[in-house]
Amino acid sequence: ELWDTVTELSVGYMVLGCICQGLQTALPALGWYGILRYAYPGGVTYMPVLASYAAGVALNNFLPANIGTFVTLLMYVAIVRGATFPGILAGYVVQKIFYFVIGTLIYIYLFSQVSGSFDFQFGNERDALQNHPVLTIGIIGGAVFLIALLMRVFWRKVKELWQKAKKGAAILGDLRAYVKLVLLPQMGGYAAKVMVIIVFLAAYSIPVTFGSVMSVLGSNQLANLLSFTPGGVGVNQAFNTFALDSYTDSTTATAYSIGQQLITTAFNVGFAVILVCVVFGWSGGSKL
Repeated sequence: ELWDTVTELSVGYMVLGCICQGLQTALPALGWYGILRYAYPGGVTYMPVLASYAAGVALNNFLPANIGTFVTLLMYVAIVRGATFPGILAGYVVQKIFYFVIGTLIYIYLFSQVSGSFDFQFGNERDALQNHPVLTIGIIGGAVFLIALLMRVFWRKVKELWQKAKKGAAILGDLRAYVKLVLLPQMGGYAAKVMVIIVFLAAYSIPVTFGSVMSVLGSNQLANLLSFTPGGVGVNQAFNTFALDSYTDSTTATAYSIGQQLITTAFNVGFAVILVCVVFGWSGGSKL
């Protein structure tokens, strides 16, 4: 029954979903290009950045723990002239600012839809702190001392890493450049991500509403955090099925999740292979 539901997807929906998926890769890569071009002027062009980013996206589809992202960072170190790993890592932090903000807003919205979500109780924790003040002060003091000791031992290395990291995040010092070169492409890429969800929800006749789209976005984010299986397979389906419980039956929700993941994974892998071969050449891509 599940297989029959998965294979009901029409070619038109698949093509439209793949177009949106391509934009979801190309536009964030453009944001990465803005970060790297600003940090290392003349060090790289857009197509190698796109190919490396697409490779990481493809690898994340069948490797656990988002290992593909780490591969992308290493590829950037290799292809960007003058780049260092601390600098690229700082660029990654810059690249994640938008996604952190939008992800937090989605979580706030989803929690606000559940009554009592924000009724936190701190009574037991407060009592524990009041009953053991010496132990609490000792733990805090020990933590501060340990941090100070580590900073003293590794201060020279920390300063070197900090200088390299500052270069990778240099675009944050120019708000106009950040908005134009990073934020706007990322917003476009996120809009494409939302469109992928809308297309496949419609393809499986699941109601396309603000709530259903937000539920899928939120469940995908949680599944991404717990991506212990290759590509998050199973984890994504469990979260999506739970999130869509009030919109459709579990078979259709599971079919939607599997169908979307299969099609976007196939597209991502094919897109990455083509880009790596075109940009770096078969031997160059293999060597990289």
